[in-house]
Amino acid sequence: MRTGFVVMLLLFILSAEARGASREDTWMSVTLDGRKIGQMLNTRDVRGDRVITTQVLDVRIDRAGIGIGLVTSETSEESRDGKPLGFSARSQLSGIETSLVGTISGKSVSVTSSVGGASTTKTQAWPEGAVLAEGLRLSALQHGLAAGTEYSDIAFQPSSLDAIRATTRVVGTQIVDLPGGRKVLFRLDQDLAIPGMPMQSQAYVDAKQNIHKLVMTVLGQRMELLACSRACAQAPNQPTDMLKQALLAAPRALDNGELQHAMRYTVSARDPAQPISIPGTDEQQVHSEGGQFRLDVSPQARPGGDPPVAADRAANAWLQSDAPEIVALAKQAAGDAGSDLQRMQQLETFVRGYIQDKNLSVGYASALEVAKTREGDCTEHALLLAALGRALSIPTRVVDGLAYTGQFGGAQRVFVPHAWAQAWVDGRWQSFDAALRGFDSGHIALGIGDGDPWRFFSGIATLGNLKLEKIEIPARP
Repeated sequence: MRTGFVVMLLLFILSAEARGASREDTWMSVTLDGRKIGQMLNTRDVRGDRVITTQVLDVRIDRAGIGIGLVTSETSEESRDGKPLGFSARSQLSGIETSLVGTISGKSVSVTSSVGGASTTKTQAWPEGAVLAEGLRLSALQHGLAAGTEYSDIAFQPSSLDAIRATTRVVGTQIVDLPGGRKVLFRLDQDLAIPGMPMQSQAYVDAKQNIHKLVMTVLGQRMELLACSRACAQAPNQPTDMLKQALLAAPRALDNGELQHAMRYTVSARDPAQPISIPGTDEQQVHSEGGQFRLDVSPQARPGGDPPVAADRAANAWLQSDAPEIVALAKQAAGDAGSDLQRMQQLETFVRGYIQDKNLSVGYASALEVAKTREGDCTEHALLLAALGRALSIPTRVVDGLAYTGQFGGAQRVFVPHAWAQAWVDGRWQSFDAALRGFDSGHIALGIGDGDPWRFFSGIATLGNLKLEKIEIPARP
């Protein structure tokens, strides 16, 4: 599973920067637990009656020793008084490019998305009261920096097409060490109400609300962005393996026999100040009490979950289930299977063998790209399997979470970040894992989505912040 997409959130958090010149660039160094992983360039450009705000982020992280590069940019276009006019977002992750362009007209926005060269266009409602970068800047200036001030904005996040409530609290002044020396800055605590992925950050700004430092937690690690010179921002990076931080150690080994039956896990947050959210599924019952979560996971799904909606059957930019290549593969894989359960079992086996080059070097490939390249890790297995299911009119979705393994990268008996697919069969959501030997009770779901990386990583804030307290075998009926 990929962890790189979480850094896209930085583009949104930094969008409230304030500058007075018609154009000004600010360079920032990006570090993770003190190790430099990349750079960011922030630009605000006033062109007549319009303001163009752009952030470009370039980072490199390692996953089990394999380097993954992420370059992403986000641009918003607004009037001088903060009225949203349009936006764009682009990303390149290990050679795989995605982009979207949005044009706002009245109460609607037209969005054209391109994933791996395939484009789609849709129109959706513009969220009432939502603003982009310049609107956030003007709001910050209006509310000021008096200690105790608190205010909220509805911030539109172009990369995910979501409107998110952002709450800012002015704490007061602090002395802050920066690459260029010490400064007295105002500390702003920010809460982002991202669905399934609430996040907190601390921004340190000057009297004009220019951001000099931003701190947040990513996979249990401290990420900092520090304003500095261009040479400082572009200095060489240092190897940083984010995947190791997301591993969840088990107190004892689990054998395959145990994992074919129900298991009970008690987990808690490593950092109680960072909230965690764990979804329930038809295979995972969640009970919360006293800061701990009890998870009852069974390989056998039970009816009771929310039934599928139209979107669970439809093609989208990442699950191109209506593409001729996907449709042909689905029919080939399903053969003469007589039920949806049998079809999904056939598809699971097919995908397991179809993806021949199983590696961690792929960034985040769509189902259609996987069908063409036949390479990837668990994410690519999950997206292709979900798309094949939808091509046969079976509702599917993509799950991210953790899966147990006896050994991974030198670590023993750990749960590792993983992805799999769920399908609505026999009146319930049942899981299918083409990357492993199928679904068992060694899977812990943390987020559920439709293949879009922003929806897919709804559980990423929980990764790196989990502690497994104990494992039990519940009484079997």
